[in-house]
Amino acid sequence: MATKKVATKKASAAKSVSPVSRTTAQASSAAKPVKKVVLAYSGGLDTSVILKWLQDKYGCDVVTFTANIGQGEELEPARKKALQLGIPKSSIFIEDLREPFVRDFVFPMFRANAVYEGEYLLGTSIARPLIAQRMVELAKKTGADAISHGATGKGNDQVRFELGAYALMPDVRIIAPWREWDLLSREKLLQYADAHGIPVDFKKRRGTAPYSMDANLLHVSYEGGVLEDPDFEPEESMWRMTVSPAKAPNRPQTIEVEYQKGDIVAIDGKRMTPAEVLTELNRLGGRHGIGRLDLVENRYVGMKSRGCYETPGGTIMLKAHRAIESITLDREVLALKDDLMPRYARMIYNGYWFSPERRLLQTLIDESQTHVNGRVRLKLYKGTVMVTGRSSAKDSLFDAAISTFDDDRGAYNQADAEGFIRLNALRMRIAARRRRR
Repeated sequence: MATKKVATKKASAAKSVSPVSRTTAQASSAAKPVKKVVLAYSGGLDTSVILKWLQDKYGCDVVTFTANIGQGEELEPARKKALQLGIPKSSIFIEDLREPFVRDFVFPMFRANAVYEGEYLLGTSIARPLIAQRMVELAKKTGADAISHGATGKGNDQVRFELGAYALMPDVRIIAPWREWDLLSREKLLQYADAHGIPVDFKKRRGTAPYSMDANLLHVSYEGGVLEDPDFEPEESMWRMTVSPAKAPNRPQTIEVEYQKGDIVAIDGKRMTPAEVLTELNRLGGRHGIGRLDLVENRYVGMKSRGCYETPGGTIMLKAHRAIESITLDREVLALKDDLMPRYARMIYNGYWFSPERRLLQTLIDESQTHVNGRVRLKLYKGTVMVTGRSSAKDSLFDAAISTFDDDRGAYNQADAEGFIRLNALRMRIAARRRRR
């Protein structure tokens, strides 16, 4: 029997993998040749260089994926450039993801009233998990064994893309050229493009933009270049989605949004899809100079970063959602959501959209929205959003008969407040007596 036990233990030990062995296995996997890679491809200078670099360094087939998430750019040039670089038509994917972006990512986030570090509405952060998800789906569809992106080794996006990919495809190989190559300047990228016949449009070659810009249906972000000085005020011409509040209309505009289960379903009585809602709120907010933000934030990788953001529709959505929740949610439910919100926002900012904790928290948030139904009236004026009314025919917890300062006909016994106050003061009274001793 003793011999049998020893043999069993040896067999068990042989089956377990030590951390060292596991690391060795991972290194061996990384050394395997890449057969096919799905590249997040915009058709710009960086990703066009990456496409060619992947072909040269890894000798692999490349599948290009370009997502339309409302960035407002013509995407067909990306297809044309991919064809010029030798990518077969069947390996070029350009997809309109505006509706799933707002429906499955933006709206769930706004149900939580998510704001990072008190100000940032997470416009870039919330777009990355959708792109990662679709890249993984395409990898499985096309038989690719790797994915690649153009995020740098200093930013948050590399973390968001890769955490999302690993959560959905645990064994996927990820290639991040900015962490591997030596093309660490614009000049070197242009030299590589020239040497390999990669077309670069005149504006990109001149490099006239003094900052980098990233856009989607929720926002536009600006960073880098002249904005790296946190004391530099950006020029008015930088802003793309909003007029200057000083030049906004001199008359306020009143709008009404309708909610069902925490999501806006209509504006001024007109039913709309999620993407249509955000598009219209962007138009309205932009017209009135709403949603500009200049922020120094803390990146997940450890450094501080200065960014400027335009989120006109999102700014209106946040204000309106808190207003409808104010009359439809219980006090302690609201307090619990507010307690959890900063943590939920950090999950999104740091790339944990597909984590078990975010999924679990989303279930709680979505359950809280069952009775978040009704209408909110808002006044838009020179960069501001003011709530001027909120109503919910079936789900309001606001009872005028109780809250009125006039005669409530016995609905609330004011004498009860004395005992309530004395009980809540008890611990403070005891502490005060101790201080006197």
